[in-house]
Amino acid sequence: MSKIKKIYGSKAVYSCLKRYWGYTEFRPWQKETIRAILGERESLTILPTGGGKSMCFQLPALLKDGMAVVISPLISLMKDQVDGLKDMGISAACLNSAQDPARQREVISRIEQGDIKILYLSPERLQT
Repeated sequence: MSKIKKIYGSKAVYSCLKRYWGYTEFRPWQKETIRAILGERESLTILPTGGGKSMCFQLPALLKDGMAVVISPLISLMKDQVDGLKDMGISAACLNSAQDPARQREVISRIEQGDIKILYLSPERLQT
C-alpha cells in the first residue's frame, strides 16, 4: 500500500477535517485536491468563491511536517486567513510590506523557532 493511501485512508484526514473545520465530508473536488497534495503531486484546483480552496492546502499542511508557505497578493486576504487559522488554534502568520519592522522580526523569529505551521507571504517578500 502506498504512503498516500496509508495517510489518506487513515482517520487522520477526516479527524483533522472534523477537528478544525467541523465537517465530516469534503466539498466537491476538495478530496481529490487534498489527495494530490498529500501524494506530493502537482495540482491545479479552480473553485468559485466560498468553494473551499483554502482548506485544500491548509489541511494537508497540518498533516505534513514543516511549514507551508502560501503566496497571496492581497494583504487583507492574508490577514483574514491568518486570523481564521488562529481562531481554529492553528499557528499561522503573515509577512508583508504593511507590517512594521518590529512585527516582521517577530514573525521571522517565530519561523526560525519552528513555531509557525502556515505562513502567508506577499509576492514582494519572496524577493527580500
